[in-house]
Amino acid sequence: MDQQHLEVAVAAAKAGAVELMARRDDRVVREKAPKDLVTDADLASQKAVRKILMDAFAGYGFVGEEEGENEPPEAVRQGKQDAPPCWVVDPLDGTVNYVHRLQSFAVSIGLYVAGKMRLGVIYDPVCDEMFTAIDGGGAFVNGRPMHVSGQENLYDSMMACSFPAGVKGDSPDVARFVRVLEKTRALRRLGSCALNLCYVADGRLDGYWATCVHSWDAAAGIVIARESGATLTSYDGSEFDDWEPRFCVSSSPKLQQSLVELLA
Repeated sequence: MDQQHLEVAVAAAKAGAVELMARRDDRVVREKAPKDLVTDADLASQKAVRKILMDAFAGYGFVGEEEGENEPPEAVRQGKQDAPPCWVVDPLDGTVNYVHRLQSFAVSIGLYVAGKMRLGVIYDPVCDEMFTAIDGGGAFVNGRPMHVSGQENLYDSMMACSFPAGVKGDSPDVARFVRVLEKTRALRRLGSCALNLCYVADGRLDGYWATCVHSWDAAAGIVIARESGATLTSYDGSEFDDWEPRFCVSSSPKLQQSLVELLA
């Protein structure tokens, strides 16, 4: 990946954010599924993002949360060397926060090339924070290099997690939440997978896990966290899958092992 890809993705994220902020106080909301919301802002943001990305790189694939573009071409999923690069976009990560006019929502853009997510751009328009990373090039927020906290002790850690929409009291996710809550300094559910990954990358969180998110939720943040030095696996300790992200991420290998033991 090169600077041109990054610049185009940054421009697209800003364009998506303009649509979000323009509708923040006057948005149309409906349920895609019980407690799973979508707004006219999601759709407008994805349209703006898609146009900029595809105008610049017309032959690339595109995966987005909205409008039925949820699956990558099979050659892309299989990581074939001759498969086209594929943008993976969440036009509004943190929709419920957005609907309730809370902070912690963002535009997220990842780029998958030859079997790996290799570029990540996440823009938080409320805090005006632009998180970026290119494979092998480090992770940055507004141009400042980011690094994980390096925390190794579970007891002293600040964690975050994601729950699925409509989670039930007897869900394994709730049981995992309680187990981690008992062993850590604090545990948060902030409502944006993308920003949680950025916060781990910048040392604001020591770890984060999600067993219910989609590829577009995690795509960009995975690159950003990885490039900041985070340790990433599936939540049971096995190899991470970009297209089925059931994962945990931590600020150190030691903390990751402790977290995996609690989650698995």
